[in-house]
Amino acid sequence: MTEFAEYVEQRHERLLRAAYLLTRDRAIAEDLVQTALARAWLAWRRIDGDPDPYVYRIIANTHASWWRRRWRQEIPTGELPERPDGRDFTGDVGDRDALWTAIGTLSGRQRAVVVLHYFEQLPLTQVARVLGCSVGAVKSQLNRALTRLRVDQGIQETMGVRR
Repeated sequence: MTEFAEYVEQRHERLLRAAYLLTRDRAIAEDLVQTALARAWLAWRRIDGDPDPYVYRIIANTHASWWRRRWRQEIPTGELPERPDGRDFTGDVGDRDALWTAIGTLSGRQRAVVVLHYFEQLPLTQVARVLGCSVGAVKSQLNRALTRLRVDQGIQETMGVRR
């Protein structure tokens, strides 16, 4: 199992980033990666070739499962909280906030496609393998996601688009 330990050491940060982009919560992302790696470890001997698609698929499917069961206890607010270090939110944080807010409005499948393709830079064929669907379905979900993001009012205001 030294191969698995090496895989975790090499890929943990990247898997955590993907999970964070899906969940937008570091603690939940860490739980998601831990769960995915535990499941991958159980099947490690059966994984043939590159384990990334298998692990990303576990992450995407587990996130979707958790998301369906999750109680929506967050209460949206118009004001940003104070940062733990006492600094205020300035600079391009507003741009990132608008983007994360817009990505958060996407369906779980659309968000997974956007994260895996644009943030993890996986080709569409690999995204399709990870999500267990056809390349056409990935393209369709990506097109729908990008269409929603293009008309998002928060992004348009941040980018200075006038109607």
